[in-house]
Amino acid sequence: MVIEYLFPEIANLFGDSANFKYLKQSLPNAEFVETGLNDTPAFASREVSLIYMGPMSERHQILALDRLMPYRDKLAELIENGTHFLMTGNSFELFGHYIENDGVKSGCLDILDFHSVTDTANRYNGFFLGERDGVKITAFNSRFSHSYPGSDCAGFAKVLRGCGLNKDCSFEGITKNNFVGTYLLGPILVLNPLYTAALLEDLGANEKPAFFEASMDAYKRRLEEFEDSERKLD
Repeated sequence: MVIEYLFPEIANLFGDSANFKYLKQSLPNAEFVETGLNDTPAFASREVSLIYMGPMSERHQILALDRLMPYRDKLAELIENGTHFLMTGNSFELFGHYIENDGVKSGCLDILDFHSVTDTANRYNGFFLGERDGVKITAFNSRFSHSYPGSDCAGFAKVLRGCGLNKDCSFEGITKNNFVGTYLLGPILVLNPLYTAALLEDLGANEKPAFFEASMDAYKRRLEEFEDSERKLD
């Protein structure tokens, strides 16, 4: 099993590199590859089980897109064939049609049916409570952008409390086959041991997430707080 982290030198905001570190702790027998901006991605020439990329600055989005564009068709093929992707924060925006910033549209990989709008004058911060496949998802948001799905677009989690892909959207994140793109931070894998356990099972691993019991204790306490109607989430 090979897990690849794309561009860790820039795609690492909000401590979300801990998603990759947590997978390392949970999958001791897997091979982990960190692909820098000037490296050839592992997915270009070998089988990779999961491709991860985390949040980055808007300036670094341009740089990451430039590095990914030569592999656009390969990425589309991998998504279509069911390779697992986990793109957190604004990294998943690169897979949509375009990103609009101050009225200027910049084309992206154009693989998935959505677009994003960035407003650097207005940052959204908030907590999130959602549900995916009967499992509650807890997380955080800190972002300048929102995304707008087309008709051929499935969500990652139903919104129970907090903000979805945009403030009028009933779901959060973008999925296609085993591709997951989500604004949710936390990091999401550490905060949601049940979701992480399902992901590991989908990857064909026999291991439970690292520190599973302790993670479940923290998850249950956080869930109780986020479900409390007296608590403001955003």
